[in-house]
Amino acid sequence: MNAEPCGDELESVPQAEFNDPRLVPLYDLQNRWGADDDFFLALSHEKPASRMADVGCGTGRLTLALAQAGHHVTGLDPARASLNLAQQKPDADQVIWLCGTVETLPTSAFDLILMTSHVAQYFLSDAEWAQTLGHLRRALVTGGRLAFDSRDPAARAWEGWDSGGEREIWTLPDGQQAETWATLDTVSAGMVTFTGYTHFLTTGETLRDSDTLRFRTEEELRSSLQEAQFEVEQLYGGWQRQAIGAGNGELIVVARAR
Repeated sequence: MNAEPCGDELESVPQAEFNDPRLVPLYDLQNRWGADDDFFLALSHEKPASRMADVGCGTGRLTLALAQAGHHVTGLDPARASLNLAQQKPDADQVIWLCGTVETLPTSAFDLILMTSHVAQYFLSDAEWAQTLGHLRRALVTGGRLAFDSRDPAARAWEGWDSGGEREIWTLPDGQQAETWATLDTVSAGMVTFTGYTHFLTTGETLRDSDTLRFRTEEELRSSLQEAQFEVEQLYGGWQRQAIGAGNGELIVVARAR
């Protein structure tokens, strides 16, 4: 199905890696199927033929796998360029694609909502996060589940994000080559700002993309979920369901709508 038009919503998600058609194919190269996808796909199998929403679905890597597994899937993302690429992939017609934010989701429509690839960390303020959780609860049936990942601030993952000037070279699907590198800019009060750079070797153009992520603690996640009428069922520290602090530096939440 065709994605709904975004209008001016594109400006509300400034991340160029999701919105710039030149960078979206690069995102796919840099973010291949991994242990996180295995985890969320296995979780989806616990109830066959579920009604699911993949919030922040991006270019549809996991979304399409969910549909291929027999689920009834809606892929939601505010980035038009990412959705355009997702819709060009095999079996894309099995998914309902929506261009928008969580307010777009219908009420009491889903058994399971996934929010993967650390999308939760893009909601920076407590008010924005609370509003997001409220809409996710509204979109779930009572007893439905929400699952998402957020990096554990105790693991200090950002310390490895500055490339120190070293660059990686990528060959894009159109044959063009690009080199990428990143800088860590600021770390303050649970907020981490970093900048990614992409230099296209053919044109000589360099794109700069600065992002800020919120690192919430386990206690902050639990409290916010409780206030939004969720009950935390599981909270893991890694993709093999390890305890917090003993896994991959993750906080992986599975919560049920009360």
